[in-house]
Amino acid sequence: MNNQDTIKKNYAIFIWHGFFLALTMSMLDLNTVFPTLISTFTDSKIIFGSLYSIMLGAPLVFNLIFSHYLKTHALKKKFLIFGIYIRSLSLLGMAVFTYFYGLKHPTLVVSSFFLWIFLFSVSAGFAGISYADLIAKTIPSNRRTELYAIKQFVGSLAALGGGLIVSRIFSLETLVFPLNYSISLSIGFIGLFIASMGFWFLEEPKSQIIPDEKGKFLDYLKLIPHYVKSDLSFQKYIIVENMASFSVMILPFYMLFAKEIFQLDNSYIGRYLIFQISGTLLSNLVWGYLAKKFNSKRVVRTCIILGGIIPIVAILTSFLGPDAFAIVFLLLGFIISGRRVGFEPYLLDIAPEEHRTEYLGIRGTLNIFIVVLPILGGIFINTFGYYPTFAFVSIVMISASILLKTPKPS
Repeated sequence: MNNQDTIKKNYAIFIWHGFFLALTMSMLDLNTVFPTLISTFTDSKIIFGSLYSIMLGAPLVFNLIFSHYLKTHALKKKFLIFGIYIRSLSLLGMAVFTYFYGLKHPTLVVSSFFLWIFLFSVSAGFAGISYADLIAKTIPSNRRTELYAIKQFVGSLAALGGGLIVSRIFSLETLVFPLNYSISLSIGFIGLFIASMGFWFLEEPKSQIIPDEKGKFLDYLKLIPHYVKSDLSFQKYIIVENMASFSVMILPFYMLFAKEIFQLDNSYIGRYLIFQISGTLLSNLVWGYLAKKFNSKRVVRTCIILGGIIPIVAILTSFLGPDAFAIVFLLLGFIISGRRVGFEPYLLDIAPEEHRTEYLGIRGTLNIFIVVLPILGGIFINTFGYYPTFAFVSIVMISASILLKTPKPS
């Protein structure tokens, strides 16, 4: 098999994984299904924010440990597959606890979710570093952003199918709680197992291992300031991604906001999810154009600007009814896909090849805001209300886009 054939095969493997991963994640969509599931067990926004923080932040907290461990291994495919299997089993655990204890022991289910979501998220971080390294090793630099865009488009089609399944599950009168959520989570469990199958056929080249850098973890930690201080582009990336995390802070609260304002029934879960996925599909045309004509940095900046506009749209449409509010989820689809298509390729563009794993680990661990912001989001909303919180997020996001703007040459 020649090099072009190998690249095509690798493309197919990553696209296969992207398709079934997107189908799986729509079963526990973090902005529609997940918020309504948790709100079924508890009204506490702080508990919900804490679970969401674990979902997003746990992989990042452990990224330095993972990257230090993985940098000493020339082959990382087995760690990716192992991480996917742990994530899959975590979904099964959520499904089982929801089905057997959801009606009579909601507190027990919420408590168990702290464990299941922790495992789901930590294994995602472990797998994520391996995944990014595999893409960097098996896909040429000039074709990575293209792969991300194609993978995002195919994944969006899968997510649309998943959205239709979710819509059907939550609109059938015969599928009542907790059976509806248990079925959705079980489909996710199966989907992740299928998603991992392609990686068994991936031919992974060995990474270069630098013997002098196999030191102790504490020695590894001491190198972090050096990596950050010596690379101004990396510094700016860390600052901007932390600021951009403010939009992530309120993503799951849009659904809770809509439920409280409009007194929605469960049929809107699938409806809003389909709007979100439609936004993801449409946005691929935009992100693909920007990535091809400009670069991944332009994708990131445009995504951040849009993230600053959405809270204002949410405030305005809250006076127009639940159908008009669907625009918010359409736009959420744009920034969700934009973050996937933009941020990681941008980091891979600026990361030196010999320190790629370290950059991935440092990026995750120093993105500290995403760990605490969902909890703070719950506290802010409880204290100040939705509207002031949304306005504050808009200000932070617009500031981040200004910081990322490339100065014009004098």
